[in-house]
Amino acid sequence: MEFPTSHSLPWQYCIPSHLLFPYTFTPQNYVHWTETPESHVFSADIPGVRKEELRVEVEDSRYLIIRTEAVDESTEPARKFERKFRLPGRVDLDGISAGYEDGVLTVTVPRSIRRGFYIDPADVSENLEVLARAA
Repeated sequence: MEFPTSHSLPWQYCIPSHLLFPYTFTPQNYVHWTETPESHVFSADIPGVRKEELRVEVEDSRYLIIRTEAVDESTEPARKFERKFRLPGRVDLDGISAGYEDGVLTVTVPRSIRRGFYIDPADVSENLEVLARAA
């Protein structure tokens, strides 16, 4: 009975990935999105930007736009940043809130909770006529 000969493994399989790539790469305009039962939370790490330079807008009731913008024409923002997200279907646009603390922008988009239609059988009168029946 013959056993297969051992093949030499490439070096990337022998060294753990955290030693090969010790630094995690995060794109400069990365926004972390978290979904909770009550809302959608977008958080972006934008250090060095003043609160007055940040703009959070809703376009066409469908898109959330986060960007930096110059306060006046003579200055430029410390960091250029722009991201655009398509909002989910059932959100409360009037309840959107944003906060900027320690270089982290957090935008909360609450869900629009629709209650189902319910008829209590006790509220239906006895002399109700049936106009149609389901097929």
